[in-house]
Amino acid sequence: VLLVEKAGRRSLFLAGLMGMLVSAVAMTVGLVLLSQFAWMSYVSMVAIFLFVIFFEVGPGPIPWFIVAELFSQGPRPAAIAVAGFCNWACNFIVGMCFQYIADLCGPYVFAIFAGLLLIFFLFAYFKVPETKGKSFEEIAAVFRRKKLSAKAMTELQDLRGREEA
Repeated sequence: VLLVEKAGRRSLFLAGLMGMLVSAVAMTVGLVLLSQFAWMSYVSMVAIFLFVIFFEVGPGPIPWFIVAELFSQGPRPAAIAVAGFCNWACNFIVGMCFQYIADLCGPYVFAIFAGLLLIFFLFAYFKVPETKGKSFEEIAAVFRRKKLSAKAMTELQDLRGREEA
């Protein structure tokens, strides 16, 4: 909790995602080169430990902070319930399908995770605000500004299209 309060939710979340991405790439490299270099098993083991560490610093706990801070008191329980359901449903799907995907992809199985982590990182970078030290009203204002600026851009593009026509 001290680290979250000091570093901020968004920065820890992004650092965790990027660390997991690098670890997934290292696991893939380690598995691909394992037949040529026996010491690659150590690279894979270190990558697994780092993956877990980065998960526990960022994407493990931080979404629970963010979900609780993004919603006002009324819809907060429903939002946390939906987030929990999505979390456990995805865990279940990964747990049930991993062996089949590993059989299908072989040593490149973690490349799928790396690709997904890249998408998650980009989404979080562009869409997830920092909630550290902000009230619900301040966070809601950030989303309203983004929504209004997106609406203004759409209207501007419409005006340009009409002028050209």
